[in-house]
Amino acid sequence: MNTLSYKTVSVNKDTATKEWVVVDATDQVLGRLCSKVAKLARGKYKPNFTPHVDCGDNVIIINADKVKMTGNKWTDRVYLTFTGYPGGQREMSPKRLQAKGSERLFNKVLKGMLPKNKLGAKLLGNIYIYDGAEHPHQAQNPKTIDINALK
Repeated sequence: MNTLSYKTVSVNKDTATKEWVVVDATDQVLGRLCSKVAKLARGKYKPNFTPHVDCGDNVIIINADKVKMTGNKWTDRVYLTFTGYPGGQREMSPKRLQAKGSERLFNKVLKGMLPKNKLGAKLLGNIYIYDGAEHPHQAQNPKTIDINALK
């Protein structure tokens, strides 16, 4: 029989094409921005996406302090943490979390959007968050992308 056969190509650590990408967070809504950044870090925008391999891009988020939230979420939303001791449940609003550093707020939001396993922890390490417009990754020649153009 003379038929075409297509083989599924799985990407591994050696054949993955990882790039460096810069995303500007100025006047972006936090949740919508982070969902697209999580997809970029996971590699879901690439045609050779493999679920169990780190095939996503390294993402640099600049101007993280200029992100916005809709409604009254800056003060009304509550993030809970637990110290492990009796009565050790602590709550924090996004405004207080960002006052300690935008990286904490973004990590809290992005961690919930990535897989809850070793791969998710590795992908979270591929995301770099900076408050200003400057970042120390110029040697990697990152390309700037428009996050609004992605779905």
